[in-house]
Amino acid sequence: MEHEPDELRDLGPEPDHEAVARKILLDQLTGQARSRHELAQRLARRNVPDEVASRLLDRFEEVGLVDDEAFARSWVDSRQRTRGLAGRALAQELRRKGIDDETARDVLAEVGRDDEERVARELVRKKLRSLRGVDDTVAARRLVGMLARKGYGSGMAFAVVKDELASLGRDVSADA
Repeated sequence: MEHEPDELRDLGPEPDHEAVARKILLDQLTGQARSRHELAQRLARRNVPDEVASRLLDRFEEVGLVDDEAFARSWVDSRQRTRGLAGRALAQELRRKGIDDETARDVLAEVGRDDEERVARELVRKKLRSLRGVDDTVAARRLVGMLARKGYGSGMAFAVVKDELASLGRDVSADA
């Protein structure tokens, strides 16, 4: 017999796919919310038939255990708070998590430009501590690059970096 997931092996010759799928879903949702897409992928990897997976995922949505909009809100809040990601990077992550574009747009619309700018300033201030002895132009280039990697647009990145360097009496030339 080919390698089967432990859940299927433990049930004997005729596995109850629904019971196995329910256990997988509950295990996956313990401690962390997940998107419907992530859960569907996990069930597919465990060879749960599509019709069983779809039926159970629908039921889990009905009772509120799977909620892509709530998941997206939580994900955006967490990733912005812990990683300082901007809307563009967050949108890519939500897409990878299987969140549809409309839901992602709605959730990301709740993150205001002021919030993004505040987070960008916090990131720059934190990084500036390690750039004390670095030339102002080099520091500006590194800071703008850091913000770009986190999904911030060039306009906001340049403005924030210039303001933060200026507040420390450091000068940024226009070609930075």
